[in-house]
Amino acid sequence: MKIVPDTSVIIDGRITELIKAGKLKKADVIIPMAVLAELEHQANMGKETGINGLNEIVELQNLSKEGKIYIHFHGKYPTKEEIEYGRVDAIIREIAEEVGATLFTSDRIQAQAAKAKGLNVFYIPPLHEEKKLDIVNYFDKETMSIHLREGCKPFAKKGKPGNFKIVEIGDKPVTEKELNKLTHQIIEHAKRDADSFIEIERKGVTVVQLGNMRIVIARPPFSDKFEITATRPIVKLSLDDYNLDEEVRERLSNYHRGILVSGPPGSGKSTFAQAVAEYLYSLGAVVKTMENPRDLQVRDEITQYAPLEKRMELTADILLLVRPDFVVYDEVRRGNDFRIFADMRLAGVGLIGVTHANRAIDAIQRLIGRVELGMIPQVVDTVIHIVGGEIKEILELEFTVKIPHGMEEADLARPVIIVRDFYTKRPLYEIYTYGEQVVVMPIRGEERNPLKSLAERQLKYIIEKYVDSDVRVEINGGVANVYVDESSIPHLIGKGGKTISAVEREAGIKINVQPLIREAEIIPNIVKRKKEIVLKIGKAYAKKDAKVFVNGEIIFSGTVSSQGEIKIKRSSPAAKRIMEAIAEGENLAVRIK
Repeated sequence: MKIVPDTSVIIDGRITELIKAGKLKKADVIIPMAVLAELEHQANMGKETGINGLNEIVELQNLSKEGKIYIHFHGKYPTKEEIEYGRVDAIIREIAEEVGATLFTSDRIQAQAAKAKGLNVFYIPPLHEEKKLDIVNYFDKETMSIHLREGCKPFAKKGKPGNFKIVEIGDKPVTEKELNKLTHQIIEHAKRDADSFIEIERKGVTVVQLGNMRIVIARPPFSDKFEITATRPIVKLSLDDYNLDEEVRERLSNYHRGILVSGPPGSGKSTFAQAVAEYLYSLGAVVKTMENPRDLQVRDEITQYAPLEKRMELTADILLLVRPDFVVYDEVRRGNDFRIFADMRLAGVGLIGVTHANRAIDAIQRLIGRVELGMIPQVVDTVIHIVGGEIKEILELEFTVKIPHGMEEADLARPVIIVRDFYTKRPLYEIYTYGEQVVVMPIRGEERNPLKSLAERQLKYIIEKYVDSDVRVEINGGVANVYVDESSIPHLIGKGGKTISAVEREAGIKINVQPLIREAEIIPNIVKRKKEIVLKIGKAYAKKDAKVFVNGEIIFSGTVSSQGEIKIKRSSPAAKRIMEAIAEGENLAVRIK
């Protein structure tokens, strides 16, 4: 029996498999020189498919020496242009016709073209059954990733995002031969299995998706040594596992929103994104993903798109024709990714992007310079920051015109993006232009302008010359509010307002005089319970109205219980703000009327 294998069956190892199974006894295997040339070309480019194919031909030579087959080469080397412009498949068909052999292929198009030409074709379809690979033996139920490096002992990362450890999983260093064997199996399986594919193949590196396992194979000159890294998800969570408030769920399901999911590598960003995708699908929405590489573990009904012709903007064009309700854009990293994200968002698609960032604000800063500043809140209005598989922070963006924090002159008003904590609504950052620079200014609680504080102290000194009581002064803009005991107000105003007019001339500012309401300020004892936080005030203040402040900013108002306590649900925004204040060492106080 004469057979002519093409590159597809050489690369995926199907010929040697048939020979070893005794299905091609004493076959005359005719390998076109075009196949050898294409594999050599791929190997020179550092592609694993080429290296794998050449190794397979060496194995065929060994089988020939054992007398199991006959092997020889036929034809001539194709030109560089014939290889680059895809003429190799046509040359292989011509050789099969010339020698009167059966063409063996795993390429459906090659098979159809050969049949159209009237050739004998043996088409070997991809396998669907799971085959045990050696690399799977390195994994157990706790293994997140394995790392195999030539000349080093293999090690694994075990645990969960945010709580893992590095463990050696072998006593002997991994050899180049062992890595080559694993690579051969991986490439073969990726070519055969319908649920696996080679995602990226460039000089020195190949990225393969084997089911739910992502494998990166790196060789010199890209890496200093031959290495294989394999990762797989060990948990698949639903949105219920994140205990999200209804307000957050509503924001996620609103296609008018643009959302970024941020976090450091390995923090669980993609796990959260796939939980969101499946939640949106459960609401009856049409959900698609854009990924490079495709490794989100979503249900079969959610289509996963890769870069079309290696260009994600072409994928975006197709998605706009498909008209999904929501798109999950995994791995928004480069400037072009952010521009595509912005373009799709402005086109009206509900968009959830996943990006690397150590802090939530860093995810917003990555948009600066890539998206016009005034457009950022329209492109992204929510940032969900994940660390260790948990939501650590949610930010929301608002666009307004105001005087930036710390400035007082009215003519300094400008467009400002205010970044707030989603739960407490407390401003954390302001983003605006200052000259030619874009400023991201943190707002630390109630930070005060030093000049303003000096002016308040000076005015208090002046007022104290006229009244014999406690004085409190607050300056807002060009007006000062002066608080004194109610009994001292007539004396400060003076007959016909003469005294206060004199004070205004001396201080150079308009003054409003108001009665000073004395409040007891208490530093409460705080008890953390499973479902609530308890502020212990004291039974002496039972049934009295109270206000809780952090750094002088009111958090909430309430009434002290008969036990002298204020209880707050642990899931409430006020409780989360109090916990944050405790963690950051901020000033927490309760004022009792």
